[in-house]
Amino acid sequence: MRERFPALGPKMRRATQPDWQLGSDFRTFNFGRRVLVLYRDIARFADAIVSHLSEFARASTTGTGNRAGAFRLNVGDAPELFARRAKRGGLIRYLLTDLYFGFDPRPLRELAVTVEARRRGIAVADPMGAMVERAGFGAYRGFFLTRAIAGLTLWEFLQTDDDPIVRELVLRQVREAIDAMHERGLFHADLNLNNVMVENASESFAVKLLDLDKARLERGALSMTRRQANYARLLRSARRLDPHGRHIDAAALKILSGA
Repeated sequence: MRERFPALGPKMRRATQPDWQLGSDFRTFNFGRRVLVLYRDIARFADAIVSHLSEFARASTTGTGNRAGAFRLNVGDAPELFARRAKRGGLIRYLLTDLYFGFDPRPLRELAVTVEARRRGIAVADPMGAMVERAGFGAYRGFFLTRAIAGLTLWEFLQTDDDPIVRELVLRQVREAIDAMHERGLFHADLNLNNVMVENASESFAVKLLDLDKARLERGALSMTRRQANYARLLRSARRLDPHGRHIDAAALKILSGA
């Protein structure tokens, strides 16, 4: 039997893209108000993972990343995990912080989308699980889990590597990964320099696309309009992070613009 989204109580339903199912590789665990979905190879660590995520969720615990909600997690002999806490952006973050509303929990939707994206051969971080905690009627908090990546974000890489040959190689790999993403039907609604990871792969590099919580999958290749919207978002990110062009020159901008 294929694993669908777990029941989160009578008022929480599974995601709105039911075709993107988790398959038999994931297991579901219930811990009171918390529902944890884990990749089968790490399912035996469910108790320890829930304990760690609960600790990370405390208000006094600060992680890394743009919203200080990312944590590295080590349990037993499992591969190192990367746990990203769902946290609000914009002004609303001062009011709600990590509280979301709706019957389609983002962490579970992101897990299903990422599993399907990986199945299609899109360069994403390996999906390992998600946790959702009920916090009242239609309200929840959550985490998304991937295998940890030993590398730098694209923005970090562009600030630290000044070898023009290496920089062009990596930027073209990023472009190829995004083009492949488009051909295989994934629209990334939050594509930016901090959502692209660059990792060492033998004597070369590999690129992984992160943070698919707002992403959408289509059955076929994306339209040119959707592709251009993704590249425009990436280009805005580059110009916002490096407004004076200290790290991203005109040639790099051209590659990142999809031109």
